[in-house]
Amino acid sequence: MKFLQLIRYPNILALIGMLFVIRYGFLEQLSLYLALTPLEFLLFVTAVACIAAGGYIINDVFDQEVDAINRPNRVLIGSAISEANAYYWYGGLSITGVGIGMYLSNCIGRPGFGVFFVLVVALLYVYSSSLKQMPFVGNLVIGLLTGATIILEAIFDLYPITNASNNVAMSALFGMLKYYALFAVLLTVIREIIKDAEDREGDDALGMQTLPLVLGTQKTNILVAAIAVISAVLALYYCFTDLFNNSYFLIIGYLLFFTVAPLLFIAIRVLQAQTKADYAQLSKLMKFITLLGILALAVLTFNLKHHAG
Repeated sequence: MKFLQLIRYPNILALIGMLFVIRYGFLEQLSLYLALTPLEFLLFVTAVACIAAGGYIINDVFDQEVDAINRPNRVLIGSAISEANAYYWYGGLSITGVGIGMYLSNCIGRPGFGVFFVLVVALLYVYSSSLKQMPFVGNLVIGLLTGATIILEAIFDLYPITNASNNVAMSALFGMLKYYALFAVLLTVIREIIKDAEDREGDDALGMQTLPLVLGTQKTNILVAAIAVISAVLALYYCFTDLFNNSYFLIIGYLLFFTVAPLLFIAIRVLQAQTKADYAQLSKLMKFITLLGILALAVLTFNLKHHAG
């Protein structure tokens, strides 16, 4: 159980769930021939989960002092798990993820794709050791990695089977997934900044330069509200350009009620946030909005298959 806490198993499960929604709730429902077999897809999910788990572990290794202040009840490294064992787990999980990724790259005839897994592991290490201490840069890196996971699944499943005869259809699918990935980036950035605001006490004690400490609480709240509004506007733009013209009213309603409205609520509430408890509540709400965002792709698929056209 301690190990599961160390690798943030709820976050890992959410990541796995997102990949399954993309594959089985979207791509397979469109009756596509996909490059990865079901077994290879499970290996792909395993590789992503291993690398993500390793990322959480190395982050906790570097964050021991900060977590002792911000989350004393959650500190495992140095108490339940030694730092040496944490490094062993980090190395083992990361190597396993990269190894599986390279194997899959050869399976689909694109051995060069293996470099993506190496880059993600390297970026997670650099993030934990230095980038997360840089205002906004660390938040953006985690957001981009979340979006990259979505694109990577599309690359492995769609790119190897894209040719001149299906290029237009595949481009449309990639376009939908790029919107999905962009939205995932924005939601993740919002959540990461809120977490920094929640943890500012410990970060300040150790001289870190996170966004709330550089800009101050009020300006950070305004920035988060602005990103939330921008995300809502982008969702509205997508609804009334790509979706409205094609009569996809089910997904439009879903996005309006379960994405746009909650984001506008976040924008209003964050302007009033001051205490650690305020940011903790906002962080939980962002996790719920992210879950609804993951399910949006399955709703879109249902609408694509059943809309009146």
